[in-house]
Amino acid sequence: MHPSALSVIALLLISACSSGDPAPARAAPTATDKLSVPAVPHASNWVLDPENSSAQFSCKHVFTNVRGMFHKPSGTLTLDEGNLANTRANATIDVSTITTGVEERDAHLKSPDFFDVAKFPGITFASTSVSKSGATSYAMMGNLTMHGITKPVTLAVTLSPPFNHAGGIRRAVEATGAVNRKDFGLRWEFPGEGAGVVVGDNIEISIDAELVLQPE
Repeated sequence: MHPSALSVIALLLISACSSGDPAPARAAPTATDKLSVPAVPHASNWVLDPENSSAQFSCKHVFTNVRGMFHKPSGTLTLDEGNLANTRANATIDVSTITTGVEERDAHLKSPDFFDVAKFPGITFASTSVSKSGATSYAMMGNLTMHGITKPVTLAVTLSPPFNHAGGIRRAVEATGAVNRKDFGLRWEFPGEGAGVVVGDNIEISIDAELVLQPE
């Protein structure tokens, strides 16, 4: 066969091989992929890092969701993964840090119509029991104290794997739940409107926090 014919056949084979489906793209690495997972004791003590933590809430305004935030909560977690009966969590929120992005509304929320910050400056949560609901998820029952009233609540909690950061071992925690504001004495209604219209009764709560492992 003439050499030029061989060259043409080679080019055709190369073209055929390269015309198939491209190799699947590799998924971008996640934060967990990039961080090593350090070993921690089954029983460990953690402190919430206020700089990387916040508590958010969502409330209906007629049909619109209005969202707000409390800055720099504080708290501790004693986690015993071998015996969850020994697990304890405590958290405190400074109500004066509340923000919804509207100064007039924030001032109203701090007034005696709602949180009455001068009289009740803090919101606290103290766990009473914990049960495992998944590989990294838990149901945490506890007492929520707000506006001088204490009621039991349940939070759905998810913990990230431990990771090394800023010279220590940390974990991320997400917690969600819901309360009825009127159970805690927050009963203000907009004059002339129906109950729960301008300010919804059901309040969705979400907490994003970063925990720092404490020395044994």
